[in-house]
Amino acid sequence: MTDFEQQLRGWWAKLTAWLHGGQHTEKARKAVTDFRDTETGRKAEAALRDLRDGEAGRKAKAALADLRDGEAGRKAKAALRDLRDSAANRTKS
Repeated sequence: MTDFEQQLRGWWAKLTAWLHGGQHTEKARKAVTDFRDTETGRKAEAALRDLRDGEAGRKAKAALADLRDGEAGRKAKAALRDLRDSAANRTKS
């Protein structure tokens, strides 16, 4: 199991626990496990794996890296920083 799959499964368990108010954590975990054991669950996991490991997944990763590392990505990061800083300054006033 890859780190991504572990993170996704952990996130899903936390989400379902949160949706159930945190009181039914074990029931939520069992429901997620039961879903994974179904044919639909196995097909969904296989589809995610194929998407992530396939040509489309590789191209998407490369496009995101290019965007992050390119001029547009740097400008977007700077704009987000400016927005965060201006929001923080407004709350301090």
